[in-house]
Amino acid sequence: MAHTHHAIDGDSVEKRRAGRISTLVSVAVNLILSTTQIVVGALAHSSALIADGLHSLSDLIADFVVLLAGKHSHKAPDNDHHYGHHRYENAASLVLGLLLLGVGLGMLYNAAAKFHDPASIPTVHVVALWVALLALVVKEALFRYMLAVAKRVRSSMLVANAWHARSDAASSLVVALGIIGNLMGYPLLDPVAALLVGLLVARMGWRFGWDAMHDLMDRAADDDAVAAIRQTLLATPGIHGVHDLRTRKMGDLIQVDVHLEVDGAISVEQAHAISEAARHHVLELHPVLDVLIHIDPVGHYLPDAAPAS
Repeated sequence: MAHTHHAIDGDSVEKRRAGRISTLVSVAVNLILSTTQIVVGALAHSSALIADGLHSLSDLIADFVVLLAGKHSHKAPDNDHHYGHHRYENAASLVLGLLLLGVGLGMLYNAAAKFHDPASIPTVHVVALWVALLALVVKEALFRYMLAVAKRVRSSMLVANAWHARSDAASSLVVALGIIGNLMGYPLLDPVAALLVGLLVARMGWRFGWDAMHDLMDRAADDDAVAAIRQTLLATPGIHGVHDLRTRKMGDLIQVDVHLEVDGAISVEQAHAISEAARHHVLELHPVLDVLIHIDPVGHYLPDAAPAS
């Protein structure tokens, strides 16, 4: 089994390294973009471009949260955390969601304030449009790069961060359209664009926060993953039935509790060997942290007497 553990460790190291590199690329890009957007937005009188710059800045803070979580979630189990620190990822996603929700609501408030006095909205300078279009291209490229990395190492946190970059690209498109509208003589379209950016950010924050909260409350793995784990258990020689299969999310991994049915006439030692084989198969084939197994003799469990899993 030493070889299997080495492979798992290698995957973990590769996942951490890829996550760190893609996040650092995102940090560098967002730092340059947000500074440019906020400065040019202020000089060119575009509240939409400033809002987009703040959106990029919230991405930057999000990247630091991801880096921090990546560092801490891979700590080994200790006296206080017997199952390890995998939920650090879920907690980081919750913080990320609340942060985005707060930034989005702030943008909505600022944009709404502009509607009280439409006559005072200045005409935006054309340089703001070029910066918005540049931001759109850069953010879309960043999204495609980050999603490719996230899929390669199978990290839900990195996938969330990649889609975060895509939401930025969408907001830059809205901002470019708002600035074009302002330049064509419809000044209200610039704060309208800022309002839409705020809605995008707040919506994304709500979704991330809601998902992370459910994971922290022991949400089960999805039906396909549970069915696949059940099949692996049933395929193990010596197992006659599976019931009370329960799962819960631990970061990107799954914790499994299950009752396995074996021949009641075999020895404890043989039953133990069968359960260990089943456990190793599940750990090898699925993103599972650990499997807690209870052995039952065949016929002991009556589905009519208890709810089936």
